[in-house]
Amino acid sequence: MTARFPARDTGFRDRAPGGGLGGGLGGGLGGGLGGGGMVKRTVLIGLFGTGIQGSAAPAIHMGEGERLGLRLIYELIDFTVLGLGAEALPEMLVAAERMGFDGLAVTHPFKQAVMPHLTELSEDARALGAVNTVVLRDGRRAGHNTDWTGWAEAFRSEFAGVAQDRVVQLGAGGAGAAVAYAGLTLGFGRLVVFDTDTARAEALVARLEARFGAGRAAVGEDLVEEVARADGLVNATPVGMVAHPGCPLPPGLLRPGLWVSDVIYAPRETELLRAARSLGLRAENGGGMVVHQAVEQMRLWTGLQPDAGHMRALFEAA
Repeated sequence: MTARFPARDTGFRDRAPGGGLGGGLGGGLGGGLGGGGMVKRTVLIGLFGTGIQGSAAPAIHMGEGERLGLRLIYELIDFTVLGLGAEALPEMLVAAERMGFDGLAVTHPFKQAVMPHLTELSEDARALGAVNTVVLRDGRRAGHNTDWTGWAEAFRSEFAGVAQDRVVQLGAGGAGAAVAYAGLTLGFGRLVVFDTDTARAEALVARLEARFGAGRAAVGEDLVEEVARADGLVNATPVGMVAHPGCPLPPGLLRPGLWVSDVIYAPRETELLRAARSLGLRAENGGGMVVHQAVEQMRLWTGLQPDAGHMRALFEAA
């Protein structure tokens, strides 16, 4: 099988008229002239995931790249569009290296599956057991996790002052690992984790207790009981995304006094958030997490310091 990356209507083809990735690279990396004849540094980034055509990431990163004086190209590498599964990850990583990519963003469902194919991991990525950012440099594939700091920064600003003695989290995958790590770092008293894959929830809880201490995390058994006792609820599952519509729990379990954080940002209002807001609950989507994790990704990929405020404006306009 030959790896082939799709062109994106609002991304690469707009910036490299050759069409497709092969033609675009010839014009992009060989040219890259900015205004007034100044040669701009080109940075080529790709997003690995499934069902990602609605991602706001290209607009955020390319817009901030322009502000930083870069010619940043951000390609959506949608395994759904390509008809590929996780088994294609090794070949796609090789293809990205050969085509000159400087880095990759990794989203659902590859944040854990990509790890064995990397040459090095940051301390946070290793502790979380999940990677959302890969830096490709000098033949090395360095995995990082900026999701946890992104969610932590968003939580501090959006949920300041809320009770957090007992929190229920839905989802123990890559995003779930990052949110759990962030929540316990921020001071959640006890985090109860539910996942359709019990073994995955158990593995996450074991890692969390090893790092934060016994009793700080537990695998959930009775969702009704735990939500009734919780101060807050976090959805870290894909349920609610455009490609995975629905609500991750029966809306009737929501009650006054509960705060709700949904890591999903597309759509901006999921069924869960709509139900929560109808009850007057404090509820936020994953937009803040997306922006703050993207700030750190930009720093890792470019070595430059991004402007979080500008990136937030780009997200809101996307």
